[in-house]
Amino acid sequence: MAVSERRGLARWSPAEWGQWLLLLLLCGGCSGRIHRLALTGEKRAVIPLNSFGFYTNGSLEVDLSLLRLRLQETDEKVPLLGFSLTRVRSGSGSVRSYSTRDPQECPLQKNSTNFLVLFLINTKDLKVQVRKYGEQKKLFISPGLLQEAPSKPGLPKPEHVVTPKVDSGTNTTLDKDKSKPTVSQGDQQVQGLSGQDKELVMGLGHLNDSYNFSFHVVIGSRAEEGQYSLNFHNCYNLVPGREHPFDITVMIREKNPEGFLSAAEIPLFKLYLVMSACFLAAGIFWVSVLCKNTYKVYKIHWLMAALAFTKSISLLFHSINYYFINSQGHPIEGLAVMHYITHLLKGALLFITIALIGSGWAFVKYVLSDKEKKIFGIVIPLQVLANVAYIVLESREEGASDYGLWKEILFLVDLICCGTILFPVVWSIRHLQDASGTDGKVAVNLAKLKLFRHYYVMVICYVYFTRIIAILLRVAVPFQWQWLYELLVEVSTLTFFVLTGYKFQPAGDNPYLQLPQEDEEDLQVEQIMTDSGFREGLSKVNQTASGRELV
Repeated sequence: MAVSERRGLARWSPAEWGQWLLLLLLCGGCSGRIHRLALTGEKRAVIPLNSFGFYTNGSLEVDLSLLRLRLQETDEKVPLLGFSLTRVRSGSGSVRSYSTRDPQECPLQKNSTNFLVLFLINTKDLKVQVRKYGEQKKLFISPGLLQEAPSKPGLPKPEHVVTPKVDSGTNTTLDKDKSKPTVSQGDQQVQGLSGQDKELVMGLGHLNDSYNFSFHVVIGSRAEEGQYSLNFHNCYNLVPGREHPFDITVMIREKNPEGFLSAAEIPLFKLYLVMSACFLAAGIFWVSVLCKNTYKVYKIHWLMAALAFTKSISLLFHSINYYFINSQGHPIEGLAVMHYITHLLKGALLFITIALIGSGWAFVKYVLSDKEKKIFGIVIPLQVLANVAYIVLESREEGASDYGLWKEILFLVDLICCGTILFPVVWSIRHLQDASGTDGKVAVNLAKLKLFRHYYVMVICYVYFTRIIAILLRVAVPFQWQWLYELLVEVSTLTFFVLTGYKFQPAGDNPYLQLPQEDEEDLQVEQIMTDSGFREGLSKVNQTASGRELV
């Protein structure tokens, strides 16, 4: 059955693959910065829900609409369920601060400075205990969701508080003595927890066999600004082999004063728009250069132009996506699909172009060797897989069960592709080194060798900066400056494009492209032998096509 399924996939047309990709996008669980996560039969002890950078007056809203546990009544005195809110320190990236703990020790059962706030769910007493750590003077926590925007200008904003859903006859317990301050809003009592209070008790709704409650957090001052991580803990599943499956449905809405983007993502709209214009200008300039030098223009030159334009369009759609996410909390599906398609094409064109230039195709030879054909047979499918992994990753929530798997697949495949495209360049350099002292064309081969050595260094620097240095920069800088990672990646890519075009530009005075092609090599060797007097008594023997091919 598996073999027949693979054969059926191999016969799919491009239109069928496009329909499958569109279905994958539309079925994704991510809807921008308004997250909705629904898990069934989950067995993980810790679910990383999301990470977000907040400025002053930024807000986090969490609505746990369903929590269904499949376990018997327990006599645990300390709650084993709940949410944790952690501030990620600068320089620690997204590493969990409690990762060095005993894997079977419940992080909710001990006071820890690693956590900022704990929301402990007590299913026996139907209450949620909010516990704060450290000194947070302006971090306000209250039950329910935040107020909605006014329906008409000039009208006061109505308070929108979600109350827990309870069974008829079931009482919801609230500890009013510990829920300060209490603000009157009409006939409702809205309880809040400021930084000076250490504990708040909220009601836990119980409907049928599920639990529900909601809360929101407001960043009240610059001292509380930072990158926050929200996790859900189920300590009943800490022991391997004794997990208890549970169902959870949660909505998370994060917002800054300027919109729904995280602090590190706010500049990305303008950044991608500017870089799109830069790549467009580079593509137009490159086409003008090709039109002025039609005699020495090769097919790979037009492929380089197509790559620049595809990159520009991909960045344009990416910028528009961030604009709508910032204003509405979610992207426009049609524009998101166009971004993913252009991103896929850009990734495939980039690695194909690098591999073709590295193998010397069109500049040195017109036929690829068997080893180079195998490289293309590996790189192209891997690039398709890497782009599919990126699309799946973007369409999934961080707390989804397979999010970590797709993230590892994307990293591994991208690393393999970056290493694989170096082989054609290395083979070309090795062949030119061997040929420089054996076929009599020392000057020609040395010029080729210099060209490909420079290009090899360029590829190494490009991969090094975009995969290593850029990632280290994102980990080291403060949360509001992490957009510099994207800036470094895009500037490095543009620089790589410009340098590649400069070295391989079809200009008559370019020393790198003054490399004889086909019969010109024979004429140059014949001229050298004539000038040196070595041709006396010698006759020219025609070379076969295979003899001229570089392997």
